[in-house]
Amino acid sequence: MIGGQACEIVMTPETNPSVTNCGNCNAPMPRELRFCRNCGFRLGEGSAEYTETVRFQNVPHGTLPGNGAAQFQQYQYGGMAVSPSGPIRKRKRRMSGMSWMFIGLLIFFIAAAGFTAIIRPIRQNVRVQMAESRSRAYAGVSSFDTADNNAGVTFDNVEPPGSPADKAGLVGGDVITTVDGRAIHSDDEMTGLLASTPIGKTLDVVYLRDGETKNTKLTTISREELDRLNSAYRNRPEGRGQFGYEDGEAERVAIPGTKMFGVRLGEILSNRPADIAGVKAGDIVIEFDGIPIRTSEEFLSRVRRALPYSTINLVVMRGNERVEIPVKMGKQ
Repeated sequence: MIGGQACEIVMTPETNPSVTNCGNCNAPMPRELRFCRNCGFRLGEGSAEYTETVRFQNVPHGTLPGNGAAQFQQYQYGGMAVSPSGPIRKRKRRMSGMSWMFIGLLIFFIAAAGFTAIIRPIRQNVRVQMAESRSRAYAGVSSFDTADNNAGVTFDNVEPPGSPADKAGLVGGDVITTVDGRAIHSDDEMTGLLASTPIGKTLDVVYLRDGETKNTKLTTISREELDRLNSAYRNRPEGRGQFGYEDGEAERVAIPGTKMFGVRLGEILSNRPADIAGVKAGDIVIEFDGIPIRTSEEFLSRVRRALPYSTINLVVMRGNERVEIPVKMGKQ
């Protein structure tokens, strides 16, 4: 400071031993640097080469002499290293591979803990349901559905052969209204009743078929016995029967003028048992070998359980005419 005026201090090798000249462009530069900020000439290799610069203390807005105004400048401003183009920023530190590995493992263990917390109750619930299914009583039908107007419960077909419902004379389409004196209005009620019924208990069953009330007795069985019956049926040496129709085209229909339902047949496959016997597309099956047929599922079930090459008596409605047709079954 001279006379209240700020003086600019120019650094040269002669006035400051910490300054040297570039061997390429002769521009002054801090001795500690190993490359010239003016021309980029490298004086050698070393850690100092990657240092931003050397801070000069108490040199406000000073410019070192050299070739051009863009030569090396540095001054201290508020504790931050500043260059003519703005603050000199340090290079951001990047996380190492070990850090990323640690973060990945942490995420993995958190996810595993969350998955375990979710799946554990589900597995416990499945175990409980399996235990309940093994201990509850079974009737031997496809599944129960609530009938129209909550008048009881119905089902599509009886399965397997020899099941309690089969022995009781029930068929698909029947509507169970009362079990052991208890009125049944929904499938939930029927399922709950079987769950509380001891295995092997004989139940009094009231049901509707074609608008007529009927009575029967049904003795429940265990899940193990039901599985045994299914296995015996699937593996029977005789095999399964073949009728020769497109089962996907068969549909349940009402018989005009009655409270009865039957199964109307679609396409009859040529040169198969039904075709050879004279069964026609559009015939409505109402009886299969003495068994009432009221659903397409029951009809298909009875066809499959028929012994191959045996002759069954088929009863159909063809228009207003009731026709009986003997059919020699084939084998699947």
